[in-house]
Amino acid sequence: MENLVLITRTLELLEDHLTENIKTEEIARRLYCSKSTIEKLFRYAINMSIRDYVIRRRMSRAARDLAADQEEAVILDVALKYGYNSHEAFTRAFKSVWNITPSEYRKNPVRYELFPAFRLEKELMEDERMKSKKKVDISKLYDDIRERQSCYFVAVDIKNLIPINEISRKAGDLAILTAMNRLETAAGEEDIVFRIGGDEFVALTNSKDKAYAEAMAAKILKQNGETFSYEGREIPLNLHVTCYQLETANLKYAELFADLQNRLDQTKA
Repeated sequence: MENLVLITRTLELLEDHLTENIKTEEIARRLYCSKSTIEKLFRYAINMSIRDYVIRRRMSRAARDLAADQEEAVILDVALKYGYNSHEAFTRAFKSVWNITPSEYRKNPVRYELFPAFRLEKELMEDERMKSKKKVDISKLYDDIRERQSCYFVAVDIKNLIPINEISRKAGDLAILTAMNRLETAAGEEDIVFRIGGDEFVALTNSKDKAYAEAMAAKILKQNGETFSYEGREIPLNLHVTCYQLETANLKYAELFADLQNRLDQTKA
């Protein structure tokens, strides 16, 4: 079975069993390969272990469940749904991803999914540059984007993520969360915030007024140089920011995604 199929099927199996405890051995058995093969390919393609990926996906889905039913959702019920037998264990896992407790999150939920499911492109599996070209499936937002034709986008990404990741993976995760929070805070109530890559995020405004988008961008840029805390250290975070108007009526999904990425690349240049 070729590498692309192995990784794609592994991602599908993990996604289908997020509320169950499917083991890597079981995935390997279903795909007729060794456990070590799956683990090595997964880390190469996704740049994290299967365990870390599952935790991030579960906590992303758990956050969505808490936000969807803020009045009725019992945190222990959500914990049990995603395989945690105690409130304490679930809280530790949730805080490791979101940097706040489930109770704190439910009081002020955000409107984006922190770790969407990964989607891989076939031609990248044979390329050594694959790790830098993994993509996130934003197809669920495609209809919303098309409906807001000619409205402005505000896109951001992190300038200094590599040295932050060199401190630790968790420091990098906190940097990503801080960047998303800055965009979320600057966005208006009707703006849609979503993630298009590892450290790349977009707010789709509900406005065709360039001044509105520029004001949002200015709010974000004003925070450049401000720090976030990690294990007693204050780490400065700076973001690239761009705003632009995109004609979306006739764009295909792949073209739209590519255009969003290209705009951010131009900003970096």
